[in-house]
Amino acid sequence: MGDIVGRPGREIIARLVKDLKEEEKIDIVVANGENAAGGSGLTPRLTEELLSSGIDVLTSGDHIWKKKEVYALLDSSKKLIRPANYPPGAPGNGYTIVDVPGKAKIAIVNLIGRVFMEAVDCPFQTVRKLLREIEKQAKVIIVDVHAEATSEKVALGWFLDGKVSAVMGTHTHIQTADEKILPKGTAYITDCGMTGPYDSVIGRTKERVIERFISQLPNKFDMATDGVEMHGVIIDIDDNTGKASGIQRIQKK
Repeated sequence: MGDIVGRPGREIIARLVKDLKEEEKIDIVVANGENAAGGSGLTPRLTEELLSSGIDVLTSGDHIWKKKEVYALLDSSKKLIRPANYPPGAPGNGYTIVDVPGKAKIAIVNLIGRVFMEAVDCPFQTVRKLLREIEKQAKVIIVDVHAEATSEKVALGWFLDGKVSAVMGTHTHIQTADEKILPKGTAYITDCGMTGPYDSVIGRTKERVIERFISQLPNKFDMATDGVEMHGVIIDIDDNTGKASGIQRIQKK
């Protein structure tokens, strides 16, 4: 699932995810939750709310640090991860391993981009080192690339083709129409989209954002509430090889 934004995003997750898992026979649901608390950040209470709604693992990004109360949870939870390429000493872990009963172990890796974002360690070098460790534990490897620049996400997709099962972009809140299976068996999409209010500017009320663009003066961006949709992708992956055989965009109201 793409970035969950505020209460509207949490509510549609609670309404749709469990039924979708049953209908589509989905083994694991991964969602980016860094904007679930009022549109910026995540708290322990909301983490539990999202996990109880049917999500199995929550990834994050640059906004995960907005709520300090989540830092301890990042250190203790195997179901909430932060980008692996933050410098050493940052709370939490950059990947987790999930054991799906009767099926394969699945690794979920979180990366963050550097283009048009804050300076962090190289996502390419970081994931290359991590894969040496992860490959010993799981064949199925899913990567959330939380990045601003399309070029950086595309480059990471090609860099990881054949090394991981799927590369899914998040952060820009607009679903792209470039889902594909790359030549060596990696499923790819530049951005999964947003789970939240689409009658908005990427989740915020249109009027406040437009005012900011026109005046260039700071103002408060309020959460939008209308036109709520859940966006993401469903990926088919072979347990034995770790190769993807299908990727399908979803948009549900």
